[in-house]
Amino acid sequence: MYRSEITPYVSQLASLSDSRNGITPDMYAEHNVYRGLRDLNGKGVVTGLTEISRIKAKELDKNGSEVPCRGELYYRGINVRELVSGFRSDDRFGFEETVYLLLFSKLPNAVELREFQAVLSEYRQLPQSFTRDMILKVPGRDMMNILSRTVLALYAYDDNADDTSTANVLRQCLQLIAVFPMLAVYAYQAYRHYHRGQTLVLRSPEPGFSTAENLLYMLREDGQFTDLEAKILDMALVLHAEHGGGNNSTFTTHVVTSSGTDTYSAIAAALGSLKGPRHGGANIKVVRMFEDMRASIDVTDRGAVNDYLVKLLDRQAFDNAGLIYGMGHAIYSRSDPRADILKKCARTLSDAMGYEEEYSLYEYVAGAAPAIISEKRRMYKGVSPNVDLYSGLIYKMLGLPEELFTPIFAVARIAGWSAHRIEEIQNAGKIIRPAYISVKPDAVYVPLSERS
Repeated sequence: MYRSEITPYVSQLASLSDSRNGITPDMYAEHNVYRGLRDLNGKGVVTGLTEISRIKAKELDKNGSEVPCRGELYYRGINVRELVSGFRSDDRFGFEETVYLLLFSKLPNAVELREFQAVLSEYRQLPQSFTRDMILKVPGRDMMNILSRTVLALYAYDDNADDTSTANVLRQCLQLIAVFPMLAVYAYQAYRHYHRGQTLVLRSPEPGFSTAENLLYMLREDGQFTDLEAKILDMALVLHAEHGGGNNSTFTTHVVTSSGTDTYSAIAAALGSLKGPRHGGANIKVVRMFEDMRASIDVTDRGAVNDYLVKLLDRQAFDNAGLIYGMGHAIYSRSDPRADILKKCARTLSDAMGYEEEYSLYEYVAGAAPAIISEKRRMYKGVSPNVDLYSGLIYKMLGLPEELFTPIFAVARIAGWSAHRIEEIQNAGKIIRPAYISVKPDAVYVPLSERS
């Protein structure tokens, strides 16, 4: 049996380890080290070049100084707002078109899009007995870990797993993009069956369905969904597909790819990064924060809501982390374009599904929190809602289980990871090797017989 308890001896060793850590926050400034690859102004340290996506959060004023502006996100030079407007005006799904754009740096024409959709549909199949052997026989409680495990397992089924030519890596990435929804949903269905005692429902994807439609079709017990539900989930996938290249999981993809390793290892590493609550789990925190708010106060009393937000910042409410989840972003200040788009989607979905009161509360917090944060934190650069505020609400209204919030993020972001892996293979040719400064003084070796 795998031992998971912490013994007193291990606790003692952990205390010893903590006591010997002499690195203090001021030492980073002393050695001119950009902790977290962010300078003292919070600006990211440039570590590479990319053509895949770009974020705009500042512009130059008439004096040549940088000032915050409305946030914009570009996929291959195309403003995401325009991309979204394009497929929405045609009342069609946009994720597959977005994947094509990210991978090939151009928008597909109608014929190219149909052919690409057909390729993804053809790739939506797992090796024989894979679901039984890799998912059902070893069900787990964490869907992200199962995703990582199954991605690594697919290596064994690939006769050309270590071929890092562009054509082979593209084939591998397209297959992973196609099967990620299956891996995520099947992992969840196994979890709810073996750990919660519920009926096991495994559905094969429908060839004519989009990624969003298949997610809902495979997840729901009756396989039913509305066009509005699928279109809004599709929108969330589009907006999570890529984000600027500087996020943790995408940087992980570049670093691991630069070593020359295989696609499955690189994507599994990215999944490990995304699993971290500081990266991929923020929308879960948003939903739970609002649940705690409803349980703690009368949310129809806006004064009580304001007081609760203050308590959040004072570490006296929810998880005592001092954060209002869903507010603020490392780069955006005036607005997050993804939040702007998803806000409209959330409003439409709430009207259709009877969540008007809940949406109203989210909208109120989105409007009230920036002033409260600015006052409490003395922040004047601007604070606005981020994508997590509304994605969590949308997933809740769609009835998606919390266990799948981050895996659905991965279902979308595999598109961006794939584009960055291919870009790293084509352009770098050199392993990424960051430097660390050792601040530990030299020590004298003491023989074992002389140690106290």
